[in-house]
Amino acid sequence: MNVKVRASRIKGDVYAPPSKSYTHRAIAIASLGEKSTIKYPLLSGDTMATVRACEAFGAIVESYGGVLNIAGVGGRPRTPDDVIDVTNSGTSLRFMTAVASLVDGAAVLTGDASLRKRPNEPLLKAINDLGARALSTKGDGTAPIVVHGKLKGGETIVGGSVSSQFISALLIACPFAENETVIKVDGELISKPYVEMTLEMLERAGAKITAESGEFTIPCDQAFDLRSYAVPGDFSSASYMLAAAAMTNSKVRVRNLVPSKQGDVAIVAILKKMGANVSWNQTKGIVTVDGADLKGIEIDTGEVPDLVPTIAVLGAVADGTTTISNAEHLRYKETDRLHAMTSELRKMDVKIEEKTDGMVIEGTSLHGAKLHGYHDHRIVMALTIAGLVAEGETVIDNAECVEVSYPDFFDDLFGMGANLGVE
Repeated sequence: MNVKVRASRIKGDVYAPPSKSYTHRAIAIASLGEKSTIKYPLLSGDTMATVRACEAFGAIVESYGGVLNIAGVGGRPRTPDDVIDVTNSGTSLRFMTAVASLVDGAAVLTGDASLRKRPNEPLLKAINDLGARALSTKGDGTAPIVVHGKLKGGETIVGGSVSSQFISALLIACPFAENETVIKVDGELISKPYVEMTLEMLERAGAKITAESGEFTIPCDQAFDLRSYAVPGDFSSASYMLAAAAMTNSKVRVRNLVPSKQGDVAIVAILKKMGANVSWNQTKGIVTVDGADLKGIEIDTGEVPDLVPTIAVLGAVADGTTTISNAEHLRYKETDRLHAMTSELRKMDVKIEEKTDGMVIEGTSLHGAKLHGYHDHRIVMALTIAGLVAEGETVIDNAECVEVSYPDFFDDLFGMGANLGVE
């Protein structure tokens, strides 16, 4: 599917979709517990991959009226009857690989062509260190992955530079190991807020985990009891609407944005730093942006990798230079996001330099172009808002992939006055 975008001003109110990250965690944790109700979950391509995987491990998941009712496996996932295909969801693959280490038998996990290129070696090594067996059928850490249970516990060291999902996956599974587990993080832990989000959810479910000085201690013989949980709005997805308002000198209110552990709440501070008029009523959960002239900034994105495509298009129209650093791990997402954003913004006449760990962007006037979406939801959404301020028409392919995290993205933009169409 292609989306065609022309210069537009947008205005009005929109609700941020539920958080994809919190939804993944709620489903996985509830499925390892007993009975739980998840309110306002994001039902998208990625999160439904987690639902299907949890069902393969024996959980019963029922969806009714925007609520998920989950009867979990009590910490004893069954051996799946078939290969588990998590399509394009890296979170599902990493979380469910760890869950697979709790079965009595073996499990095989795979995904689409893009997912089968993403690295998992640190997670596989950790599972092997902790007494289960995990291997890549290709011997390079990529899916398909075969896991033989059961997790015994012990001690492991996990590098923090590739993905925080490895740590989160282990934190979810290790409370059910046969013995106490100690996880030590080697080096800087990127995307740290995502681990904090996992710890927050596990604490709500009653898990006992000690975290201090880059080390996690996890007692054994635990049980999860999430009971009822309401998923908050997603700041990652909201960032596109907030940035669109700032870029088009428009006034937009995004609702359902209450304080949480999401690192991408940083978009509010980033927009303010770039000169946008931003206010956040945290009690009501409303962020308002009233566009203004933007200026370039320097930003370390180690803790907010999902915001990089948004920041890149903001920098493309801001006065001066925007420098994005500490983002090398973006090369291991659905696509190499640093290269993808550099390549496509150049087609729109942006002067942009790709660095090993980031980008240097000179603000300018954008021109419409035919762009590639790389089958990556965040690339497509970022390029779409760039098209709102470009001269002429912008056409982006692979537009259907927004369903991964924000199924109503185009409908919401159109409803606020964006000149766009899909075909």
